[in-house]
Amino acid sequence: MFKKIILYFILLLIPFAGFSQKKEIKDIEKFQNNLNKEYLNPKETPLRDDNFKNFKKHPFFPINLKYRVTAKFVKNENPEPFDLPTSSGKSKQYQEFGKAYFKLDGKDFILNIYQSLDLMKTEEYKNHLFLPFGDLTNNKETYGGGKYIDLEIPTGDTIVIDFNQSYHPYCAYNAYDYNCPIVPAENKLSVEIKAGVMYDDIYHH
Repeated sequence: MFKKIILYFILLLIPFAGFSQKKEIKDIEKFQNNLNKEYLNPKETPLRDDNFKNFKKHPFFPINLKYRVTAKFVKNENPEPFDLPTSSGKSKQYQEFGKAYFKLDGKDFILNIYQSLDLMKTEEYKNHLFLPFGDLTNNKETYGGGKYIDLEIPTGDTIVIDFNQSYHPYCAYNAYDYNCPIVPAENKLSVEIKAGVMYDDIYHH
């Protein structure tokens, strides 16, 4: 009887797991569509001249929910402002908002998550968090300078990091008009993250 009850609950959970995965994939597809629209919009795109004319859509790694991780989140109770260097040689002010602890392929990793001191003053971005990271695909399938992920301040002690929604900084496409935060050394992962936007030389001259 007990085994039947357990089996019943497992069978009940299977449709919910399937529904959850479908929603996560839809969220990733929405991210991809929005990113393509942004780069196709002359008012928003970082692309210039022939790069803009030639652009049709971003190349993405195949969606893989392995790269959507639920990390343990530890908030920094006394964050201090610091200058994060950018690609132009200038710096921007951030604070370390917290740390994310997660497993990938059986290995433990830590990423620092930051908050922009400028953006946190605005209503629209007061809950915005910034995650720059590097990995072993950089200089191969992805931009050598690493990638970014946008996050929101979590309500609890976990945070979802979806590497499928990682993107290149504008400087990957246009080094002249933008100064992009450089990925800190402590956020460079010793693993390949085959997720999110890939690098395509056609648009990056």
